[in-house]
Amino acid sequence: MGPQSNGYVNYSARESLMPQEEKLETRKWGKSLKIGLPKESSFQERRISLIPHAIKTLVDNGHEVVVERGAGEAAHFADRDFSEAGATLVSTAEEVFKTDIILKVAPISMSEIQLLRGNQILLSALHLGSHSKEYFRKLVMKKMTAIAFESIKDKTNAAPVVRSISEIAGTTSIHIASEYLSHPEYGTGRMLGGFTGIAPSEVLILGAGTVGEYAARTALGLGAFVKVFDNSIYKLRQLQSRLHQNIYTSTIQTSELINSLKTADVLICAVHSKHQRAPILVTEEMVAQMKEGAIIVDVSIDQGGCVETSHITTHSDPVFRKHGVTHYCVPNIASRVPQTASVAISNFFAPVLLKAGELGGLEKLWEADYFFRQGVYLFNGILVNKFISEYYDLPFQDIDLLMAAFK
Repeated sequence: MGPQSNGYVNYSARESLMPQEEKLETRKWGKSLKIGLPKESSFQERRISLIPHAIKTLVDNGHEVVVERGAGEAAHFADRDFSEAGATLVSTAEEVFKTDIILKVAPISMSEIQLLRGNQILLSALHLGSHSKEYFRKLVMKKMTAIAFESIKDKTNAAPVVRSISEIAGTTSIHIASEYLSHPEYGTGRMLGGFTGIAPSEVLILGAGTVGEYAARTALGLGAFVKVFDNSIYKLRQLQSRLHQNIYTSTIQTSELINSLKTADVLICAVHSKHQRAPILVTEEMVAQMKEGAIIVDVSIDQGGCVETSHITTHSDPVFRKHGVTHYCVPNIASRVPQTASVAISNFFAPVLLKAGELGGLEKLWEADYFFRQGVYLFNGILVNKFISEYYDLPFQDIDLLMAAFK
């Protein structure tokens, strides 16, 4: 090899096939994003949308992240962790709500809407049934663009954020059941599972979706005998295929369900409704026939619960007994393990924000990604979600037509 006239070394054809020093790709610059993470104000919401490690990656790629002091404390991330990651720490929510992109876990509250400067982008959960027409009118007046976590899709048309949280809820529900099953006051002092010479505990799961699947995985891993009920034969077959083993499955028939409830040590309610209220599948009479010291974890309580005796409890006072059966009915089970749940949410949104920056902004991202665009329900203060429009009797416009008009 020898030098060229420009001073660079010229490799021969033979040498060019030899291993060479790695050349790192230089990121093509798009747009610097300014992202705000407020401290969650919703009751017992302990999660945060971006963890320090993800923030460092964003900052290293030219983005600015503003974090309200104390925002990560409940998830065991100290202010120092965010500062060392390159985030700008501020003392008030007002400062965070002036950033271009606000990233929250819980839906923005009415009082927080007042802090918005307007013409911003909001990424958060929506929880449709918990709002009012006035709530959306205020967001419209602020000319907000808003994206709902639970409506964002991937290329399989699944909801990746919802799935991550559901996986955590399913797994955590079994750990909760195990804790209370062995509890001296609320349980029977029994292990969840079994080993040589001791019969396994019976875990009955209602619902074969993501929550049910991960509850089943965890229960089987602990050695329990698992039964899963669902009215979809397709879901039951799919569940058995994913678990790589044949487990007891059944459609939801009253007589069969009652017989299984009588012998169950644990009942996990993992039924999700596309409507606002989960169906009541277990009546009070059925609960009365369950074993003394049995445990019910009603994950469906977010939608009202699928057990007639269930009512909402809190993380600080999570259980009550009815007919000798312990009920755990805390909404938002994922907040029981806030650090794990925060990592799961952050693992989704950090790459999304990086990609948005490369493309030139979140607007460019949903222009290019039809599936991500499904999460947008407000675009520059115009409602673009037909279901919300019909639910609250508000005017609606098609987002594709709007985007074409704004170009």
